[in-house]
Amino acid sequence: MKLWTFFDERAKRTGLMDIKLLQGAVMCIAVLIVKMFPGILNISAGWFIAAALLLAIKPMMTVLRSEPKS
Repeated sequence: MKLWTFFDERAKRTGLMDIKLLQGAVMCIAVLIVKMFPGILNISAGWFIAAALLLAIKPMMTVLRSEPKS
């Protein structure tokens, strides 16, 4: 569990700028993958929307969860 604690402490240091820069890097990697495998573009947009919604469920639950009362 020391590894998780280490990364939790490191994650607390990040700000909005760091997160947005990381999102930009991931978008560039996604474009690179599409350039390498153009067949991905033939997939229906509905599949990408469904995947985005499924991947967003857990983070949204975390953000919208109410804090426990002390």
